[in-house]
Amino acid sequence: WVLSRLSLHADPFSSPFLTLRAVRQWSNVPFFTVPLARAHGKSFAHRSDLRQAKRILVKLGSAVVTRGDECGLALGRLASIVEQVAMLQNQGREMMIVTSGAVAFGKQRLRHEILLSQSVRQALHSGQNQLKDMSLPVLEARACAAAGQSGLMALYEAMFTQYSTCTAQILVTNLDFHDDQKRRNLNSTLHELLRMNIVPIINTNDAVVPPPEPNSDLQGVNVISIKDNDSLAARLAVEMRADLLIALSDVEGLYDSPPGSDDAKLLDTFYPGDQHSITYGTKSRVGIGGMEAKVKAALWALQGGTSVVIANGTHPKVTGHVITDIVEGKKVGTFFSEVKPAGPTVEQQTEMARSAGRTLASLEPEQRSEIICALADLLTERKDEILSANKKDMEHAVSTGRLSPAMLKRLSLSSSKLNSLSIGLRQIAVSSQDSVGRVLRRTRVANNLELEQITVPIGVLLVIFESRPDCLPQVSALAIASGNALLLKGGKEAANTNRILHELAQEALSIHGVKDAIQLVSTREEVEDLCRLEKMIDLIIPRGSSQLVRDIQRAAKGIPVLGHSEGICHVYVDHEASVDKAIKIIRDSKCDYPAACNAMETLLVHRELLRTPLFDQIIDMLRTEHVKIHAGPKFASYLTFSPSEVKSLRTEYGDLECCIEVVDSMTEAVDHIHKYGSSHTDVIVTENEDTAEQFLQQLDSACVFWNASSRFADGYRFGLGAEVGISTARIHARGPVGLDGLLTTKWVLRGEGHTAADFSEQGSMTYLHENLPVAQVLPGRRTTS
Repeated sequence: WVLSRLSLHADPFSSPFLTLRAVRQWSNVPFFTVPLARAHGKSFAHRSDLRQAKRILVKLGSAVVTRGDECGLALGRLASIVEQVAMLQNQGREMMIVTSGAVAFGKQRLRHEILLSQSVRQALHSGQNQLKDMSLPVLEARACAAAGQSGLMALYEAMFTQYSTCTAQILVTNLDFHDDQKRRNLNSTLHELLRMNIVPIINTNDAVVPPPEPNSDLQGVNVISIKDNDSLAARLAVEMRADLLIALSDVEGLYDSPPGSDDAKLLDTFYPGDQHSITYGTKSRVGIGGMEAKVKAALWALQGGTSVVIANGTHPKVTGHVITDIVEGKKVGTFFSEVKPAGPTVEQQTEMARSAGRTLASLEPEQRSEIICALADLLTERKDEILSANKKDMEHAVSTGRLSPAMLKRLSLSSSKLNSLSIGLRQIAVSSQDSVGRVLRRTRVANNLELEQITVPIGVLLVIFESRPDCLPQVSALAIASGNALLLKGGKEAANTNRILHELAQEALSIHGVKDAIQLVSTREEVEDLCRLEKMIDLIIPRGSSQLVRDIQRAAKGIPVLGHSEGICHVYVDHEASVDKAIKIIRDSKCDYPAACNAMETLLVHRELLRTPLFDQIIDMLRTEHVKIHAGPKFASYLTFSPSEVKSLRTEYGDLECCIEVVDSMTEAVDHIHKYGSSHTDVIVTENEDTAEQFLQQLDSACVFWNASSRFADGYRFGLGAEVGISTARIHARGPVGLDGLLTTKWVLRGEGHTAADFSEQGSMTYLHENLPVAQVLPGRRTTS
């Protein structure tokens, strides 16, 4: 089928699929002289807009296509790139490829032929089938290209055939763009191939191309000659009005200084006029283009109306999805944009936060406490302004209908909520007096050699939260108390409320000149892109749905995530439970705030309670509260007519729904929770103290309660003032995470010229390791407590 299709389309005018109308359209494609702007619009302003790209040109540099020995092709990389291009083509996009590789493929082929020929001549000449040392002649690039081009195209055709995608070869030289008729023919051919859903694969005709003239490839805005595939790709992208040019090379993108040098920073976005801030390094290990040539070509294409991304096409961990990631708008490589944002980039915001955060950490505890108290005052003094902004968010959320009633409740603020927030912040202010610089351990290692373990800030925190504007002042206060820099990413649904709350936080921070320590990300950054800033962010804390937490845990590469994936909380009602306590606890755990992560999702009932007044009262109460009941497998087996049987015992409903399951004992309840729970919060209701203590000791959850609602699993209710979230992790902080959970430690050793050799077998000193009274070490002073 592929061969027949290729033969039919070899001559577009003889194709049975080409109607008279199509011929007229094909022959009337406009001729472009020196295009300075596309007729169909400007380049995309933001990465997220790249999802709209219809016509895409992918440029594969020599380093991407060839192996590390520069002889032969990198078949694995090429196969993954072909798969991505075919995938995008099958989505309805128009894909083009500008490829290198003919010289490398031909070099491999010619070397093999020369070695074979030499070995045969040697064998005939010596009469022996024994090879001597053979030296290979220097292979001329044009000859290699001539020998390799056909094989390169055959390889592309074979690979694309696996995805039912047709390809076509086009070879060009600089003269094809200078001659009007040739240029018109090239343009028409490319348009017709795209119309027929064929992927054009374009390469310079290296077998006949003249040597490049120095500095003649880019002579200003209006002239771009075809010296290398960078300039070729830029020229074709503009000629063909491509929406996007993806230039793949062997570096991550454009750096402000040569990659690998000290302090070299990858530029996420590059704007025209920023060339003066770039220091270029050496050229690519293969090919004739360097990064400077790529940037010049990219800027030329950008001015012509084509968006450009320069990215790494050789990294084994990302090659398989680099093209699709770029088209999806993910933060990959360097994006060229003509629209410079009014405010700082997220990278700049992170640097500003880190710098101010270090100053914040060096403040006296009383100064950090003063900042938090000022923020608490602002929450009540400016409540009208806050509630007005919140009203706008609520009205917009209701009008769009995108939020559930539970999410709307989270979004809503009130005077009482603001008062509670203010009280919680004052609790944090008190606890901040004894946070940063607290000595946990003192040891005299040897004479005049003392060691201390001291609490210090983690660094830069990224907190991502949904529909919870009250989270912003809570987390801000905890970050201030612990001396951490803070990057906040809130949901769009609370944009107005978050903006005013962030302004108040910065106003409070300004008291001691650390306004920039807390930054609100209001740009169009995707959460997944923020999770890639592993060199700038030290801890990610998600506050929202279990799906949000799971997505962030998957997206975070190299950054620890503090949180819980789900809040599958259980209440176990023992056969010795109090009726009144059971009813109260179940109602509060499920119905007080069903969207909360600490709400009950599964009710475990001892088998002996079935068909008792207590069980009937529980069912009646849940029905009165409009709670939809799902039956667990064992519970369903006891009933003739049962509620809908649960699909999974690992379900977090987040609404007025719950599962009821039957267990034979407290031990079976513990086993059930270990198997189906999420290690969040679990409750036992019983009057038997021994049973309760066994439950509390045996159950491995972050929070375990006896005769108390699961809704108590909260930082404010625990007296922490607030929480940044609830952690179900086994290391660092666990349960509601307050101030202490945002601190780490460092070791401080004070000596007098001690060396490790002093304590060797031949040394003169021995270790003492004596515990000393704990001393409180604070900035600028040292006291013993």
